[in-house]
Amino acid sequence: MRYTGLVAAFVATGVFAGLTFVAPRYFAWFFIVSGLLLAIGLHDLLQAQHTLLRNYPLLAHFRWFFESIRPEIRQYLIESDTEATPFSREARSQVYARAKGANDADPFGTELDVYAEGHEWLAHSIAARAPAETPPRVHIGGPDCSRPYAASTLNISAMSFGSLSANAIRALNKGAALGGFAHDTGEGSISRHHKEFGGDLIWELGSGYFGCRARDGAFDRAQFVDRASDDQVKMVEIKLSQGAKPGHGGVLPGRKVTQEIAEARGVPVGQTCNSPPYHTAFSTPIEMMEFIADLREGCGGKPVGFKLCIGHGWQFMSLAKAMLKTGITPDFIVVDGAEGGTGAAPLELVDSVGTPLREGLVWAHNTLVGAGLRERIKIGASGKITSGFRMASNMALGADWCNSARGFMFAVGCVQSESCHTDRCPTGVATQNPWRQRAVVVPEKAERVYHFHKATVAAMQEVVATVGLDHPAQLAPEHLCRRTRDSEIQSADQVYRFLKTGELLVAPATRGRYETAWARAQAESFLPRSHAA
Repeated sequence: MRYTGLVAAFVATGVFAGLTFVAPRYFAWFFIVSGLLLAIGLHDLLQAQHTLLRNYPLLAHFRWFFESIRPEIRQYLIESDTEATPFSREARSQVYARAKGANDADPFGTELDVYAEGHEWLAHSIAARAPAETPPRVHIGGPDCSRPYAASTLNISAMSFGSLSANAIRALNKGAALGGFAHDTGEGSISRHHKEFGGDLIWELGSGYFGCRARDGAFDRAQFVDRASDDQVKMVEIKLSQGAKPGHGGVLPGRKVTQEIAEARGVPVGQTCNSPPYHTAFSTPIEMMEFIADLREGCGGKPVGFKLCIGHGWQFMSLAKAMLKTGITPDFIVVDGAEGGTGAAPLELVDSVGTPLREGLVWAHNTLVGAGLRERIKIGASGKITSGFRMASNMALGADWCNSARGFMFAVGCVQSESCHTDRCPTGVATQNPWRQRAVVVPEKAERVYHFHKATVAAMQEVVATVGLDHPAQLAPEHLCRRTRDSEIQSADQVYRFLKTGELLVAPATRGRYETAWARAQAESFLPRSHAA
């Protein structure tokens, strides 16, 4: 049985050889094909790299074929509408329907198991309201910000040109311009494609300082001032870490550094460049606050903040202590969850490093409240947010607005083929191949980006109204409910501990997680107090 394929190819080659001798016009191609299969089978039998091919010549190739289309088989034929791997068919279908402006209503009732442990919902009010007609805006800009930004409650999360195709970037930015919301550049900096349609930009600065990078890879303030002065840039975001690969730098191979990418990132064409896992512009919490103040001055008083996936809770608290010590505060903080996506990352980081969004969001919100800083700083939330309910539930836990990356990718045409890292994206969204990305027709996809944003924000407003509120800022932990056991339901203020304003600044009566972490944090170092030199 192991050699069935090889034997069949051998027999077929012999038969078609004889038939070709008799009637070459009809059988020559059959002889050529069977001969090629025989040659492949003999190579499989003799090669030393793959054990399966040595034991199952020819036949083993079917294994790799079916393995290559496994995501499609699972997605199209096997998984249910509610299986999240990583996004369920139901979630994707909702995005597609809203992006197309189609009816996204669901018939016959929920497919979710509402009695399952972990099921969540928002408690509605008997005194429900009519949804607000005007989409809400979020005022971002602390006391040191002279040019605050009125942001949408849903914006495009960080995705770089290079990870996404030029046409995908153009479609996203045109959609943002149509809908009046912001487009985060990702750490790949501002490309010509981000600027073509004039949509609002959040310029993300990673550890590679692309777009304001000196030849040695250090931060170049003069370049930053020049680029940040562009009126299209509305905010500047320092990337400390991202959910899908926290604490991980990156390498951009020289073969991928095209003229367009080199132009955007400020690196030589064809030369490999590194993004270290740490920033070189600062090394302590106090230095980071001073860097934030310098950036805010350099960009003319626009909002400056940072993005991170929460790791050690006391390290985030060290930033809060540095804010108190220096009097310098960021204008915003974006909390990214471990469930966030990326083009490629080591499996260990994707699966097993970083704090999920809910826990990270609650920790960041509580730290700022407990330190008496929350009123000065807005919080954004990012991580698998594609619906109005997900927006509202994160706002109930402390977020002021939400960002979505993969949701907007779906709106542009992504089908979750999970081939972002191969440069063979079937829809042209996550590839630099010019023939593949031509599938993204910018005017049509920009309209879908616009419609998805508009419908999702409207859905969030409707959810807020059913709770009996006029604005999402009024959402509180008590509005979010969770089934914690078969017969037990708790609101979020029972599931999580929420601190009172300034609570961390007074001597605690009892010492819990927050008090213990606060005692370890220090403004002068990212090391815990007990280990610092």
